[in-house]
Amino acid sequence: MELFPDLEKRYTKDVYSAREAQRMAELIAFGPVVFQASRLMVKYGILDLLRDAPGGLTQEEIATKAGISPYAAKCLLEASLSIGLVLVDTATDRFTISKVGWFLLTDPAARVNMDFNNDVNYEGFFKLDESFREGRPAGLEHFGPWSTIYEGLSQLPEDARKSWFAFDHFYSDNSFDAALDIIFSSPVAHILDVGGNTGRFALKCTARDPEVKVTILDLPQQIRTMQQETASKPGADRISGYGMDLLSDAPFPKGAYDVIWMSQFLDCFAPDQIVSILRRAADVMTEDTRLCIMELLWNRQRFEPAALCLTLTSLYFTAMANGNSKMYYSKDLTDLVEEAGLEVEEIHDGIGQGHNILVCKKKSGKDMISQREITEKVNAFFVEEFELSEEELKPEANLRKDLGIDSLDVVDVIVLVDREFGVKITTEELKSLVTLSDLYAFIGSKL
Repeated sequence: MELFPDLEKRYTKDVYSAREAQRMAELIAFGPVVFQASRLMVKYGILDLLRDAPGGLTQEEIATKAGISPYAAKCLLEASLSIGLVLVDTATDRFTISKVGWFLLTDPAARVNMDFNNDVNYEGFFKLDESFREGRPAGLEHFGPWSTIYEGLSQLPEDARKSWFAFDHFYSDNSFDAALDIIFSSPVAHILDVGGNTGRFALKCTARDPEVKVTILDLPQQIRTMQQETASKPGADRISGYGMDLLSDAPFPKGAYDVIWMSQFLDCFAPDQIVSILRRAADVMTEDTRLCIMELLWNRQRFEPAALCLTLTSLYFTAMANGNSKMYYSKDLTDLVEEAGLEVEEIHDGIGQGHNILVCKKKSGKDMISQREITEKVNAFFVEEFELSEEELKPEANLRKDLGIDSLDVVDVIVLVDREFGVKITTEELKSLVTLSDLYAFIGSKL
């Protein structure tokens, strides 16, 4: 396993004494209580009061200034002593803020993460076990009946929606300026922004270069939101939207793209979905196009607290977002890039809040067959050999129930795959494929 130095120091040997390890175990056991007590120390302004009082405050002074009861002040201060948020002078009974409390109060990442976990994740995480077992975001039911959180973003309660976007924008926005330096290090006329969300990055691009055009590719409802968010802002006339379901097999819009940009996007998908997305991106790339993937790779973080945040954020994807994605380990992601017919040209580390940018190009020296060509060849065969119509050949069509492929037809399909693509497929492998889309994907994965 590849780990950056600060992570290797922490993750390859036991750093706690026995007593410290026992204390950490109890903090974990009381984790929900620790979280809520700490959140109220921030919400009630108690940590603010202590930060601004170098000489400390008594319990009574805190209760009065925070506008809470003496009982509440006593419970929270005693809990905070154990948690490590505050310190007490035993001679004067005056409380002061600790280093941990100071970071919880002043570190922007800690504040964003706390609001995100309280407003978006907290109650849904009760179903983390169910999410793992069923491969779906079972905790999302707390908010609505959607299969992924992205479908319901506009319908989340105000606090949850605000905290979700604050979390998303905090990590991405702090990295945009450095990312632009990388993107515009060579002349750029047209950018395809895949998963462009509200258009914040597109506006940064049009502000950076008065000639550049940006096409945002995202869900239709997200394109509408983007158009509302960017309307009348400088550079909006050079931003266009293309709505599509990125989980479908629909091809990406063709264009003369210099850069294809994906920011905090691929972590929203499972590995097979990532390969599908990257293959379709490769289909519209030329030898000169560069695909820039900005992600937070947990093992390539300079400081260990960042890796902690990322590996725990993976569980948000499990319970709340989609049930099957995560914050990726670098080799896992670069392997998917390779599988999609691309190669990583270089990796930029330490961007903004810890982002990594993978600059990718199409593989050279190999005639890569596109996903579109796979679809066209398979469909032509099904029309000719099985007398099916093009209208019937939808990606989601069931090979057996909808298309009538029986045990005798299996041999014909095996021959087709071998003859047209040079791909060997066994009877058992073919039986495991359910839809026409599965067949496309299987062929693509073997090329």
